Amino acid sequence: MQALKNQARRAFLEKSLCLTSTLGTFSFLRNAFANSVAEKKSALDSRTPIAQTGILISPLCIGAMSFGKAGTTHEWTLDEKESERIIHHALEKGINFFDTANVYSQGTSEEYLGKALKKLVPRDQVVISSKVFFNPGILSKTAIAREIEGTLKRLGTDYLDIYIIHRFDYSTPIEETMEALHALVKAGKVRALGASAMFSHQFKKMQDAARANHFTPFSLMQNHYNLLYREDEKELIPLCQAENVTLMPYSPLASGRLARPNWKSDSLRSQTDRSAARKYDKMEEKDKLITQRVQELAQKKEVTMSQIALSWLWAKGAQSPIIGANKTKYIDEAVNALSVQLSTEEIAYLEAPYVPHPIVGALTEEGFWQTVKNSGLLK
Repeated sequence: MQALKNQARRAFLEKSLCLTSTLGTFSFLRNAFANSVAEKKSALDSRTPIAQTGILISPLCIGAMSFGKAGTTHEWTLDEKESERIIHHALEKGINFFDTANVYSQGTSEEYLGKALKKLVPRDQVVISSKVFFNPGILSKTAIAREIEGTLKRLGTDYLDIYIIHRFDYSTPIEETMEALHALVKAGKVRALGASAMFSHQFKKMQDAARANHFTPFSLMQNHYNLLYREDEKELIPLCQAENVTLMPYSPLASGRLARPNWKSDSLRSQTDRSAARKYDKMEEKDKLITQRVQELAQKKEVTMSQIALSWLWAKGAQSPIIGANKTKYIDEAVNALSVQLSTEEIAYLEAPYVPHPIVGALTEEGFWQTVKNSGLLK
């Protein structure tokens, strides 16, 4: 009987040692990857803080709208495996900033991003932002409290580094929204707050309400800004600069129109992305003059058009443009753009053909209520 007990005990210990070894190997590989990321930052070594916070971000942000189940929102999004490959490559290049939203691909963007990051890198080595707005209740207290829980669950984390309101809510009192966001910061569910695509007077009112009530103000603005769309230079960007708010523009390449000689390509995204068509195609005739100058300057400097477009944004004060890369080569191009420098004369040359554009991004009150009607957001 004792012999049988000893035999069973030995078998148990052997299995335990095997499991410990396996877990140790997993931990070693995970730490080795984290170390390799630290060693490969190269041009992305520089980390700068988001204004008014201690959150350090890379000069590029990976936009996760490209990740998610195809057909839920867009036809061209990457599946879970391909999303992980892009995220892995971005980490290897030293990018630590990732942006998504609760509405992207019906939440599967958050799911894919969260799973990949949890697998590849310690949580405290990455900065994650997500957004709230295009959901029932919009930016009401109830909606914000509900939506943050869904976002955290899908991302597989207990906190967000930055929580961004996706648009301005005409239906909810500003104080209610700012108090609800502040409650998340106090609860430790969110580290900092951001806003996206709104008019300057709206942003100012929200900042003033936060300060007057001792709520957390916004530290970051995610606005629509590139060589083909510069309307925010008139008021919003100067306001952000005066308020010491970090700029992380979306659509820095104008949905590819600043990255290729032809206005459209034969890619699935170019052929099916109706949102991009609405943003840019109305001004195609005039904006082609700008893309021609981008191409000309890229050829002169022996770099890509996208690198010229990104270099221009950094020169204009953008801290971390969001790139929606669906191929690793696009990440490489963006990283290499950090070494491209534009002179004052070259910047002026690129900007000269620009003409005023219709507002794209910020919602007018009429546009807001139309969006509400079409989407049933007040449920």
